[in-house]
Amino acid sequence: MHLFIADIEYPFATLNESESQHCTKVLRLSVGDKILISDGCGKLCEAELTVVNHKRCEAEILREIGVFKRPYHLHIACAPTKNIDRFEWFLEKATEIGIDEITPIITEHSERTVVKQDRSERVIMAAMKQCQVPNLPTIHNIKRYSDFLKNCHADQKFICYCGNEFEKQSLKNALSKSISKDSSILILIGPEGDFSPKEIAFAVENGFIPIALGEIRLRTETAAIVAVHTVSLTLQP
Repeated sequence: MHLFIADIEYPFATLNESESQHCTKVLRLSVGDKILISDGCGKLCEAELTVVNHKRCEAEILREIGVFKRPYHLHIACAPTKNIDRFEWFLEKATEIGIDEITPIITEHSERTVVKQDRSERVIMAAMKQCQVPNLPTIHNIKRYSDFLKNCHADQKFICYCGNEFEKQSLKNALSKSISKDSSILILIGPEGDFSPKEIAFAVENGFIPIALGEIRLRTETAAIVAVHTVSLTLQP
């Protein structure tokens, strides 16, 4: 069955215009067809289409499959790559593995300062629907590094970088020592030229814990994926 994002008012659900067009014009579904619906916040239901219109589709909920909630809230702030395809690959894979928020950041060594948010949202939505993940991550507008750090909040904050300005520990060990259930986690991932020493010091001054993702130097999008995967493996039951 195909998965759609819907406004759920039990026992009914409504698809917005974009989802309705996909349902009718692309998939050509009809009244009586079964679909999966999610509110984007973890709830997953099976439903039957009762109204099929390219502007508004409606469905009746047949059963609630479950509410899927991770025991943590993960936010990755990552400098987008010069090649936008690589950044979008990160968005896709992070959505599949499990993430809640993504913020593109502009750093001293950034080679890309523009990210089209509407395109990023489409990439995330497509990944969510294809893999039938009932949680829709939020992607924020791109922000300058210093502005982001001044206004970010999380129970545990980490910065990943390649240099040796401060003593680092592995992300897995840092999570095992300090994370409790339902904690919010924020991880900074730098650009292809890494964070500058000044940026690293500024993060540490603002409560970020220096971490490493292993002995091998990773590309930006790979580091971001490894961070998401490490959190998932360490904290998922």
